[in-house]
Amino acid sequence: MRPAPIPSSPWLHIQPGKPHPLGATWDGKGVNFALFSENAEKVELCLFDSTGRHETARIALPEYSDTVWHGYVPDLEPGRLYGYRVYGPYDPQRGHRFNHHKLLIDPYAKVLRGPLRWKTANFGYNVHSPRKDLTFDSRNNARYIPKSVVVGSPRDRKGEPPLEVPWRDTVIYEMHVKGMTALHPGIPRALRGTFAGLATDPVIGHLEKLGVTTVELIPIHPIVDEPHLIKHRLRNYWGYNPYCYFAVDNRYLSKGDCNEFAGAVKRFHDAGIEVLLDVVFNHTGEGNHMGPTLSFRGIDNATYYRLHPDDPRHYLNESGCGNTLNLSHPRVLRMVMDALRYWVEVMGVDGFRFDLATTLARGDSSFNPNAPFFAAIQADPVLSQVKLIAEPWDLGEGGYRLGEFPPGWAEWNDRFRNTARSFWKGDFDKMGEMAARMAGSSDIFQHRGRRPHASVNFITAHDGFTLEDLVTYNEKHNEANQEENRDGTDHNLSWNCGEEGPSEDQEIRTLRLQQKRNLMATLLLSQGVPMITAGDEMGRTQDGNNNAYCQDNEINWMRWDLERMEDREFLTFVRMLIRLRRDHPIFRRTRFFRRENIEGEVKDITWLSPDGHEMSQEDWNLPFGKCFGYLLTGDREDSISGTEAGGTGAGADGQTNVGDQVIVMINAHHERIEFHLPPTSLGQVWEVIIDTARLDTGDDGGKFQSERTYPLEGRSLALLMWDPQGS
Repeated sequence: MRPAPIPSSPWLHIQPGKPHPLGATWDGKGVNFALFSENAEKVELCLFDSTGRHETARIALPEYSDTVWHGYVPDLEPGRLYGYRVYGPYDPQRGHRFNHHKLLIDPYAKVLRGPLRWKTANFGYNVHSPRKDLTFDSRNNARYIPKSVVVGSPRDRKGEPPLEVPWRDTVIYEMHVKGMTALHPGIPRALRGTFAGLATDPVIGHLEKLGVTTVELIPIHPIVDEPHLIKHRLRNYWGYNPYCYFAVDNRYLSKGDCNEFAGAVKRFHDAGIEVLLDVVFNHTGEGNHMGPTLSFRGIDNATYYRLHPDDPRHYLNESGCGNTLNLSHPRVLRMVMDALRYWVEVMGVDGFRFDLATTLARGDSSFNPNAPFFAAIQADPVLSQVKLIAEPWDLGEGGYRLGEFPPGWAEWNDRFRNTARSFWKGDFDKMGEMAARMAGSSDIFQHRGRRPHASVNFITAHDGFTLEDLVTYNEKHNEANQEENRDGTDHNLSWNCGEEGPSEDQEIRTLRLQQKRNLMATLLLSQGVPMITAGDEMGRTQDGNNNAYCQDNEINWMRWDLERMEDREFLTFVRMLIRLRRDHPIFRRTRFFRRENIEGEVKDITWLSPDGHEMSQEDWNLPFGKCFGYLLTGDREDSISGTEAGGTGAGADGQTNVGDQVIVMINAHHERIEFHLPPTSLGQVWEVIIDTARLDTGDDGGKFQSERTYPLEGRSLALLMWDPQGS
């Protein structure tokens, strides 16, 4: 039954208020409520007690201005729980799904209280009727919906200023809040899985020692667990199914206070580490036409979502998740922009990675490189200055758009991932592609003034095999997802090195460790921005699961024990690689290679065949070729441009590119190749810095003369650096 407002409450005398800002805004004397809905006929504000179980007042918002419903409630204070009931036509065939019996979450809510409980009352229609969503359900679902919470004025809170780590210096570490902390023995149990736990010394110390500059948190917003997961007692662990873009999911907050997130950001900033958020603005957790009514659908379905033009009952589904947010509508775009600014200005984050970003730039259907979303970002004085990373594809027609995002954006480069995997597992005809990816993918990104940092290079990500599993399994093993191993990609480009799964064979284990070194060295010695997946530096395995989105357990959680010697050795190796990249700007240029002389007769890059000569077109075209190298020479102009582009132009010890010369040799063939070192103008002695076939180069055998041969073992990578003192 619909409860009446408290008779003596001053809230009965609601005032008109203002249509902006949207959301619930406390001014010290009361709260202004403003909710956008272009097609609603009436909006009621519902107030709840501190438990969220009892509705204490229901008040119609008195004003409707410029498509915004609003009202001001005096004497209301922060901490008050509320929701909305929105009246209007329930006519799915015309795209309208208003149902005032359903309590709705404020799209601008900064904090939510209580869990989302999966009940049929959350659906706007009778789920048991054969006519399904064409029916109307009149049950009150308030007890099953999280309540929005009034928070203090954002004017009282100023987030940490962005760290502004230069792109050229950036090393990204993709991680999950719970996965990073759930099993760490040095974190108090009460804090594991939360931002308070993430901001503790053990985690921060690990990242500092590793040398990463930037963490990328996979989604932290409140999400919907899909019905089939609940049925199997699983949950959406990754979090790519949001229903509120301003709040932190309560499962990541030890005390339900959003300030915990801001405090974690400050702690990371104090350690010199940036924080990026993985955000999902391509769809919401309300799903397709058969999904629940939680917020946007009940507030104004026809505006918030892209509907099929010939059949508005159904949604356009470029995201593959049931619906697509309608960013072509200015009010929906405004919500996205407001959310992004909130996370930067109030919460202090340093940038964003946009999931299925092609969807954000679709017009009527196709990708639009001049989309309103891009224009709004570029024109925004705050957002245009933070790090912006696109996942440059979606599941719609023509959705793969690698290299087509505007200047100012970086992009996940899956061609780097696929090429590196394919090359190192021994596929033929991959040399030319591997060279292009390691050189910064200029064939993809060199236009409109874009730089090598436009390419975010990665070998693994949250989606797919971990690095350990990439060298341990030929096939996916997703049985734990309870979908009969049908989910997840079959195109893994992995190689188990001779035995499926964990092995006691020492030769296989040694080869697997060597392959991991090959892949990680390829990533961290390539031009562009490297991204490491959390745990890859320590041998984290998902037991062959390449789609562990629903595994909130030890399949996904980081294991910190490092019992295996090879895991300890590999962690040391990764730390060394990151330090090497940091100390030598030659591995993180701000300009693409020109492949021409830069000083005298020295080229910025010279591609080498195993016989020591410059690669010819005929060499590149050898379909069976698996071995090549390159000579890098420090570029004075690039050192200067590094400073101009916001970098130091120098390493941690103050050195620049100028004078650096390195040789990288790569052999994906299974047998040793005698690689002839080329003559150089700088000197005759080369020092072995890395050889993935042997961890310790030692004092003897660590130096090689020019024009001699280097024993490049099968399936290995070697890095030699010019030794001026030995010349």
